[in-house]
Amino acid sequence: MGILVNHSTRAIVQGITGREGSFHTKLMLDYGTKIVAGTSPGKGGSYVHGVPVYNTIYEAVREQGPIDASIIFVPARFASDAVYEAIDHGIRVVVVITEGIPLHEEVKFVNYAKIRGVDVVGPNTPGVMTVNECKLGIMPAHVFKRGYVGLVSRSGTLTYEIARELSKRGYGVSTVIGLGGDPVTGLDFIDVYERFLRDNETKAVVLIGEIGGDAEERFATYYTKLTYKKPVVAYIAGRTAPPGKRMGHAGAIISMGMGDYKSKRSSLENADIPVAETPSQVPILLESVLGK
Repeated sequence: MGILVNHSTRAIVQGITGREGSFHTKLMLDYGTKIVAGTSPGKGGSYVHGVPVYNTIYEAVREQGPIDASIIFVPARFASDAVYEAIDHGIRVVVVITEGIPLHEEVKFVNYAKIRGVDVVGPNTPGVMTVNECKLGIMPAHVFKRGYVGLVSRSGTLTYEIARELSKRGYGVSTVIGLGGDPVTGLDFIDVYERFLRDNETKAVVLIGEIGGDAEERFATYYTKLTYKKPVVAYIAGRTAPPGKRMGHAGAIISMGMGDYKSKRSSLENADIPVAETPSQVPILLESVLGK
């Protein structure tokens, strides 16, 4: 069935009339995603690729019935309002594509979502996709083949590269989730792995991390304490980055012996999680942990 989204997920696109929103709505519809409505203040009554547009989520829900998930393409200065609107109208999964949202705003809406039991993917994420069922995001669908490997990642482009490498070796993907590249994200590695543990389709997990922050170290600590596990293979981006330097993502800050490549790699390896040197090594390590 996939985690977070599946073939029966009813979705709304917030910011559907903008350039990005409209472009990706078409691709998501082509993939088979059930987009039942879009919102764009002042554009209510229009249509985008056959999808009805409303001024507010309240109007969309009133006309279309309950909505399960939202994907947000709203500009950064209005994105927080869009997240609150989605949460307050009973939407359980909110995918925030927008980048450049101020950090203090992200902290507030991520905490609010947790209190309300809502899963926020992102911000600054490529999205979530259950392969061959539902895509709520901007990832290139053609590189993902259906299978039983769960992908959870902090890096968009590396996710696609590793998905290609998996396909080459005959592996497919159940669900892929981009956590987002900001220092604050809704779901983290632990949240997503717990869902993969409960998902019958997923037999193993590939964790794609990057330098900065302590998400990978925290996952390693959590993983060592588990009694029931599914095998994990990891890849960490930023091996050649100089310590103390800010890298591309806002999240890639290294401090106090945490967050650098060495710290992440040793934490994961100490938890018996093999770490690939290159994307092409990921499927080879998968073979070893799956006992093939």
